[in-house]
Amino acid sequence: MAEGDITSSTVMLLIAAGRELQRRTEAALAEIDLTMRHLGALGHISQNPEVSYSDLARRAGITTQSMRATVLMLEEQGSVRRTLAGHGHPARLDLTDRGRDLLAKARVVVAELDREFLAALEPGQPEALRGAVIRTLTNVPR
Repeated sequence: MAEGDITSSTVMLLIAAGRELQRRTEAALAEIDLTMRHLGALGHISQNPEVSYSDLARRAGITTQSMRATVLMLEEQGSVRRTLAGHGHPARLDLTDRGRDLLAKARVVVAELDREFLAALEPGQPEALRGAVIRTLTNVPR
Protein backbone atom coordinates (compact mmCIF):
# COMPACT_ATOMS: atom_id res chain seq x y z
CA MET A 1 0.00 0.00 0.00
CA ALA A 2 1.36 3.37 -0.96
CA GLU A 3 1.54 5.92 1.81
CA GLY A 4 -1.77 7.78 1.95
CA ASP A 5 -3.55 5.18 -0.21
CA ILE A 6 -6.49 4.31 2.04
CA THR A 7 -8.32 2.28 -0.60
CA SER A 8 -6.18 -0.76 0.15
CA SER A 9 -6.10 -0.22 3.92
CA THR A 10 -7.28 -3.31 5.79
CA VAL A 11 -9.00 -1.11 8.34
CA MET A 12 -10.88 0.83 5.66
CA LEU A 13 -11.85 -2.36 3.84
CA LEU A 14 -13.21 -3.83 7.08
CA ILE A 15 -15.17 -0.65 7.78
CA ALA A 16 -16.68 -0.77 4.27
CA ALA A 17 -17.48 -4.47 4.63
CA GLY A 18 -19.02 -3.87 8.04
CA ARG A 19 -21.24 -1.10 6.71
CA GLU A 20 -22.42 -3.25 3.81
CA LEU A 21 -23.08 -6.24 6.06
CA GLN A 22 -24.95 -4.03 8.52
CA ARG A 23 -27.07 -2.60 5.68
CA ARG A 24 -27.93 -6.11 4.45
CA THR A 25 -28.66 -7.33 7.97
CA GLU A 26 -30.92 -4.38 8.75
CA ALA A 27 -32.82 -4.89 5.47
CA ALA A 28 -33.30 -8.60 6.16
CA LEU A 29 -34.40 -7.96 9.74
CA ALA A 30 -36.87 -5.31 8.58
CA GLU A 31 -38.68 -8.05 6.67
CA ILE A 32 -39.54 -9.66 10.02
CA ASP A 33 -40.28 -6.28 11.71
CA LEU A 34 -37.05 -6.11 13.70
CA THR A 35 -34.17 -3.67 13.93
CA MET A 36 -30.59 -4.37 14.98
CA ARG A 37 -31.29 -2.60 18.27
CA HIS A 38 -34.39 -4.72 18.91
CA LEU A 39 -32.48 -7.89 18.06
CA GLY A 40 -29.67 -6.99 20.44
CA ALA A 41 -32.10 -6.24 23.26
CA LEU A 42 -34.06 -9.45 22.67
CA GLY A 43 -30.87 -11.48 22.64
CA HIS A 44 -29.56 -9.99 25.88
CA ILE A 45 -32.92 -10.27 27.62
CA SER A 46 -33.21 -13.90 26.57
CA GLN A 47 -29.87 -14.59 28.27
CA ASN A 48 -30.53 -12.54 31.41
CA PRO A 49 -34.08 -11.32 32.21
CA GLU A 50 -32.74 -9.25 35.11
CA VAL A 51 -30.34 -7.25 32.94
CA SER A 52 -30.63 -3.53 33.70
CA TYR A 53 -31.55 -0.87 31.18
CA SER A 54 -28.11 0.70 31.70
CA ASP A 55 -26.37 -2.62 30.94
CA LEU A 56 -28.50 -3.08 27.82
CA ALA A 57 -27.72 0.49 26.77
CA ARG A 58 -23.99 0.10 27.38
CA ARG A 59 -23.90 -3.07 25.26
CA ALA A 60 -25.76 -1.32 22.45
CA GLY A 61 -23.69 1.87 22.70
CA ILE A 62 -26.72 4.08 23.33
CA THR A 63 -28.14 6.07 26.23
CA THR A 64 -30.23 4.46 28.95
CA GLN A 65 -33.16 6.64 27.86
CA SER A 66 -32.91 5.32 24.30
CA MET A 67 -32.82 1.75 25.59
CA ARG A 68 -35.91 2.38 27.72
CA ALA A 69 -37.67 3.54 24.55
CA THR A 70 -36.46 0.43 22.71
CA VAL A 71 -37.74 -1.88 25.44
CA LEU A 72 -41.03 0.04 25.54
CA MET A 73 -41.42 -0.56 21.78
CA LEU A 74 -40.72 -4.26 22.30
CA GLU A 75 -43.31 -4.28 25.08
CA GLU A 76 -45.89 -2.52 22.91
CA GLN A 77 -45.39 -5.04 20.10
CA GLY A 78 -45.84 -7.87 22.58
CA SER A 79 -42.28 -9.23 22.44
CA VAL A 80 -41.23 -8.38 25.99
CA ARG A 81 -43.10 -8.38 29.28
CA ARG A 82 -41.82 -6.13 32.05
CA THR A 83 -42.48 -7.12 35.63
CA LEU A 84 -41.85 -4.53 38.31
CA ALA A 85 -40.21 -6.11 41.34
CA GLY A 86 -40.99 -3.29 43.72
CA HIS A 87 -39.43 -0.04 44.88
CA GLY A 88 -35.64 -0.13 44.76
CA HIS A 89 -35.52 -3.35 42.73
CA PRO A 90 -34.87 -3.58 39.00
CA ALA A 91 -37.60 -4.58 36.61
CA ARG A 92 -37.50 -8.07 35.19
CA LEU A 93 -37.78 -8.32 31.43
CA ASP A 94 -39.08 -11.57 29.98
CA LEU A 95 -39.49 -12.59 26.37
CA THR A 96 -43.02 -13.50 25.42
CA ASP A 97 -43.86 -16.22 22.92
CA ARG A 98 -43.81 -13.53 20.22
CA GLY A 99 -40.37 -12.35 21.38
CA ARG A 100 -38.99 -15.89 21.33
CA ASP A 101 -40.49 -16.39 17.86
CA LEU A 102 -38.91 -13.16 16.57
CA LEU A 103 -35.56 -14.12 18.04
CA ALA A 104 -35.75 -17.54 16.37
CA LYS A 105 -36.63 -15.93 13.01
CA ALA A 106 -33.76 -13.46 13.41
CA ARG A 107 -31.33 -16.32 14.04
CA VAL A 108 -32.44 -17.88 10.75
CA VAL A 109 -32.00 -14.55 8.94
CA VAL A 110 -28.50 -14.06 10.35
CA ALA A 111 -27.51 -17.67 9.59
CA GLU A 112 -28.58 -17.16 5.96
CA LEU A 113 -26.55 -13.95 5.73
CA ASP A 114 -23.57 -15.85 7.15
CA ARG A 115 -23.98 -18.57 4.51
CA GLU A 116 -24.18 -15.99 1.70
CA PHE A 117 -21.16 -14.06 2.95
CA LEU A 118 -18.98 -17.10 3.63
CA ALA A 119 -19.89 -18.85 0.36
CA ALA A 120 -17.41 -16.66 -1.51
CA LEU A 121 -14.52 -17.90 0.60
CA GLU A 122 -12.34 -20.91 0.00
CA PRO A 123 -12.20 -23.92 2.35
CA GLY A 124 -10.57 -23.01 5.65
CA GLN A 125 -10.96 -19.27 5.10
CA PRO A 126 -14.21 -18.84 7.09
CA GLU A 127 -12.58 -20.23 10.25
CA ALA A 128 -9.42 -18.17 9.68
CA LEU A 129 -11.46 -15.01 9.13
CA ARG A 130 -13.60 -15.63 12.21
CA GLY A 131 -10.48 -16.26 14.31
CA ALA A 132 -8.74 -13.13 13.02
CA VAL A 133 -11.78 -10.95 13.71
CA ILE A 134 -12.16 -12.35 17.23
CA ARG A 135 -8.46 -11.84 17.99
CA THR A 136 -8.60 -8.31 16.62
CA LEU A 137 -11.69 -7.37 18.62
CA THR A 138 -10.31 -8.80 21.85
CA ASN A 139 -6.93 -7.07 21.43
CA VAL A 140 -8.05 -3.61 20.34
CA PRO A 141 -7.07 -1.00 22.95
CA ARG A 142 -10.07 1.04 24.10
